[in-house]
Amino acid sequence: MTANATNGFLLRSGEWHNHFQLNPLSIVVVNLMPTKEATERQFLTQFNQLDHDVDITFIYPATHHFKGTPFSVISRVYQSLVEIEGQTFDGVIITGAPVEQLPFQQVDYWEEFQTICDWAERHAHQTLLECWAAQAGLYHDFAITKHPVNHKIFGIYQADQLAPELANDFGAGGLLKMPQSRHTNSDIDPQRLPGDLQIVASNNQIGPLILRSNQHHRTYITGHPEYEVDTLASEYYRDRKKRLPIRQPLHYFNHNGEINFSWKTSSNIIYQNWLHAFALQKVGN
Repeated sequence: MTANATNGFLLRSGEWHNHFQLNPLSIVVVNLMPTKEATERQFLTQFNQLDHDVDITFIYPATHHFKGTPFSVISRVYQSLVEIEGQTFDGVIITGAPVEQLPFQQVDYWEEFQTICDWAERHAHQTLLECWAAQAGLYHDFAITKHPVNHKIFGIYQADQLAPELANDFGAGGLLKMPQSRHTNSDIDPQRLPGDLQIVASNNQIGPLILRSNQHHRTYITGHPEYEVDTLASEYYRDRKKRLPIRQPLHYFNHNGEINFSWKTSSNIIYQNWLHAFALQKVGN
């Protein structure tokens, strides 16, 4: 089907072209990533491959002090929560952000992040939070803290355990694979989960990959299923150039040094399942 952008850098520059749609689902993407154009392309390309037409609106945290793109440019290309707060949407996605090593309260848009989460519960069927946003959402919703890890969680990680409802989608062998790129992990005890929080996919080495709360209408994804084939490679060589301590991403390069795009099918299923959750609600309404 077709993913259209209602705003954003790619639409403005003509790098993304919209097409005719029939009753599209409406999605807000809160783009917290520093690579704004790349993140737009990742989500638009990903949703362009799925079974539903979608309109994607990109928003930004108005309280954030941007280091790269000037605020005046962001505010012209994206919308803020104030501009859309009276509207309703089918889904909301909040991306990762390069602030995971800061305490939540030290992130300059922390209060706004919480406001967006609360707004999403009232104005969208489902919210999907990724990487840092997943950790921040778990803290906001369930007071789950996080801790630094000894070595960056970096590479492609496969699910060792899957909830029964996902078994048919990914197979009994746990074929769900997901890119990860982070320095912290949430303090989750699988035997003592708070509220109605459920783990639906996990890896024995790094813990939960996907969690869900029906009460909050949220899915928490600890990685980046939207990543393109070369995103981890770009991060790896960037950090090497900066002489930062970085290990080669696990399960990413094959023995010839080429990238194995092993998570593509998994990402399609993850996002398709998420869309199905509220596409049915939209039909029911």
